[in-house]
Amino acid sequence: MKLLRIFLCLLILGCSAISARAAEKTPNVILILADDMAVGDLSCFNEASRTPNLDRLKQESLWFSQAYSGSAVCAPARASLLTGRYPHRTGVVTLNMEKYPELTSLKLDETTLADRFRAASYRTGIIGKWHLGTGEAFHPLKRGFDEAEVFIGHLMAPRYFRFRLDINGTEEEFQEEGDYLTTELSSRAVDFVRRHRDEPFFLHLAHYAPHRPIDAPADRVKPYLDRGIPEETATVYAMIEIMDEGIGELLAELDALGIADNTLVIFASDNGPDPLVEERFNLDLRGTKYTVHEGGIRVPFMVRWPGKIEAGESDAPIHFADVLPTLIDLCDLPFPENRKALPLDGVSFRSVLEGGKFFAPAHRFWQWNRHVPLYSHNAAMRDGRWKLVRPFVTKNLPDGPSDLPPMLFDLEADPIEATDLATEQAERVKAMNAALDAWSQEVERDRLRK
Repeated sequence: MKLLRIFLCLLILGCSAISARAAEKTPNVILILADDMAVGDLSCFNEASRTPNLDRLKQESLWFSQAYSGSAVCAPARASLLTGRYPHRTGVVTLNMEKYPELTSLKLDETTLADRFRAASYRTGIIGKWHLGTGEAFHPLKRGFDEAEVFIGHLMAPRYFRFRLDINGTEEEFQEEGDYLTTELSSRAVDFVRRHRDEPFFLHLAHYAPHRPIDAPADRVKPYLDRGIPEETATVYAMIEIMDEGIGELLAELDALGIADNTLVIFASDNGPDPLVEERFNLDLRGTKYTVHEGGIRVPFMVRWPGKIEAGESDAPIHFADVLPTLIDLCDLPFPENRKALPLDGVSFRSVLEGGKFFAPAHRFWQWNRHVPLYSHNAAMRDGRWKLVRPFVTKNLPDGPSDLPPMLFDLEADPIEATDLATEQAERVKAMNAALDAWSQEVERDRLRK
């Protein structure tokens, strides 16, 4: 009898250990994405803004000082984030789904991050901006999400007041005087984690703020105006502050539910600040949204997992395409059945999260223009400390190559891209140009696959 009791105790302890290991492999994951938010919009870098909750999250996170979006504009960046691939491969290369549906729809053979989490029996949800295809086949409910409370495309482009949302396939209008888009999305995120606290979940909270139209309640803008901040910038900061409050409420809910320690939180922005609103501080980085200079593609990026990821700062040059393989690695996500495995461009940065080194791909690439890709225009590649830039001509370039010579920057010595070294480094420029051409041909073939 005594031996039986010992055996049962050992069995229970063994099962507990297995359960503990299993629990460690299945953290909840919340991926928060702001829209057109600059690194310099965080109040820890800029005393004009006010983001106390994001500042606190940064203090509790591993902050990546050299994090790159997948694109200089939103839809391609999101495609890269959710697939682990360069956006050109996915079919999403530009903006405006209604005008360019063939250039803005996520190919149906692409496997999304939500597909991967669903295959691991996570409850998956997206709240906010989708913009990766219209029509039933491209709806987020068909792309791995169990729940979708979203605005689909530009025909549904929201106003911040009196807006519409697609709630799991049914359109709803929000017309009450107190309705404000950012607050509504934040409330829905809190509700999602509350409803799914007892099961593993993946939530993608894709805020619209501070994307145009620039709009916020007057009483939230006034404190910034009273400090002498220009009206548009004051409104942007008010929009960001409201988003920050909602993120604070979401983090507080994780604490209240007792699941914060088993929830990995990522915060990032899809690209740099919009140049069509008043200029605001962005660490003196060159360029803005639409350009492949650092100000257009370097974004705020932080990862928090209490007790698992040590807070601090890393200069590892991570890319949006790295997020999917990293989460696969951390959460042990299987590949979905009956899906075609497409090669990933990203690599896991789990080693960095665990205090080690990052073995980044030798080269990283970016390119964007409004129409069919023209790789001679607004394209860039990074090779270690060196960055080659093919200059931006116009975001509406319909055809014809750029005849402007490429530029070369040493990001280690010149992170704000102030000094063009192309003339002094002609051989390096030649080699990097050749690598960029080779990449262009490869991803263009992939983009045109049937």
